[in-house]
Amino acid sequence: MRRIVLIVVGVIAFLAISFGVARWLTTEGRERNQVLKLLQAQARGDAAGMLTQLDPSCRSDPRCRATIASDAAKLSRPGRVKIIAYDSKTSYALGGATGKTRVAWTIVGRGLPVVQCVTVHRGGSAIAGRSVTLLAVSAPIGNESTC
Repeated sequence: MRRIVLIVVGVIAFLAISFGVARWLTTEGRERNQVLKLLQAQARGDAAGMLTQLDPSCRSDPRCRATIASDAAKLSRPGRVKIIAYDSKTSYALGGATGKTRVAWTIVGRGLPVVQCVTVHRGGSAIAGRSVTLLAVSAPIGNESTC
């Protein structure tokens, strides 16, 4: 009987840990998807759409709004956005973290790749749920530049 109890406790512990790890790992995909939506709005020239992808604090910051308007105007181009390099400073953060994500993207056949920095905040926990908030996006930087 004791053996069965230990096996049941072990299975429950394994499932709980697996659930937490799965929740933690899916945060990576959610961050990338949010950045992709931001870049897609930018490529459409949709500054308002970009602002909806960003934290509300950007809407109240004149410099952030100006960067968004400039990026949307300069980087507008037809086609499907393709991310070609992605380096997140918040990747695999166990707790809350804020950092810059360097993203290189292109639209095939529509010019050279664009490299930008997106400021990302991750919050929450594996138990309570994880959150991903995009705080700001930079103007294009040099192709070999870091954020």
